Amino acid sequence: MRKVVIPRAGGYDRLTLQTQPDPTPAPDEVVVTTEAIGVNYADCVIRMGLYASAKEYVGWPITPGFEFAGTVSAVGSAVTDLAVGARVFGVTRFGGYSSHVAVPRHQVFPLPARFDMAQAAGFPTVFLTAYYALFELAHPRPGNTLLVHSAAGGVGGALLQLGRIAGCRTVGVVGSSHKVETARALGADVVIDKSREDLWRAAEQAAPRGYDVVLDANGVSTLRDSYRHLARPGKLVIYGFHSMLPRQGGRPNWVKLAADFLRTPRFDPLSLTNDNTSVLAFNLSYLFERSDVLAEAMARLLAWVEEGRITSPPVTRFPLERVAEAHRALESGSTVGKLVLVP
Repeated sequence: MRKVVIPRAGGYDRLTLQTQPDPTPAPDEVVVTTEAIGVNYADCVIRMGLYASAKEYVGWPITPGFEFAGTVSAVGSAVTDLAVGARVFGVTRFGGYSSHVAVPRHQVFPLPARFDMAQAAGFPTVFLTAYYALFELAHPRPGNTLLVHSAAGGVGGALLQLGRIAGCRTVGVVGSSHKVETARALGADVVIDKSREDLWRAAEQAAPRGYDVVLDANGVSTLRDSYRHLARPGKLVIYGFHSMLPRQGGRPNWVKLAADFLRTPRFDPLSLTNDNTSVLAFNLSYLFERSDVLAEAMARLLAWVEEGRITSPPVTRFPLERVAEAHRALESGSTVGKLVLVP
């Protein structure tokens, strides 16, 4: 098999393509020959050596990648409900940037009829993240107002669609004008283009009483104001810290990183209680062994896909050997929807 291997932390030059023996499935595993592999910003953070669960579960060297789609090429002895040749997609805790992946059976799902391989490969990580943030943590009520940062990206676009299903009013924030129509098409009732207007003045105009839920993966650049613009009661859901990391060059600026760490707000329980607000956070990579969470979330998501209530993000394809170009594009902040690698 061909796979991307990162020997140690660094820039784009650390993404090396290697040939290794094909994997053999454990009794409860399946091997999938991949036809498309999702790229996520977390993969860039892994390459930089800043992703905590990558250090905890794997260390160096590491193959990044959380999601894939392809055809089952082998099954373990305990797998009786999936046959070789089945078209599937799924999630993996690292190791996805490969022409073959071996994963536990509960992390693989039938390919939806409405998706091609590239669409399916870009679906699970962003929609599972959005689902967990919204339905497991925030529990919005119909009629609530949501503020969604990075609304034209993978998770942001998924949040807009799921917010609409939850019966909520959604206000999406985008960083450039070419992303406005994407956010609108995904269901945003209001789109704030922060490249052309003051973000927080526009946010106040869109929701004068504040937001019932704010969903923020930016980190220090918006967290403090995201919290200040909560309604009472309100919930801030945090799932990333993108603004602390570089938009070009591929390597962290350690001085900026340290300064941003010191500027990151700390939320104390006395203030939270008095403000009648909540701050919630999670990392999806710690949840993959939770077969109950994955099964319930994916069952609901796939039902909505079948009903036509949610669609896959727009997809941009890169050959596997151009993985560095994909990382560079994703870090730039200029992309819309999902990027996928094609082996």
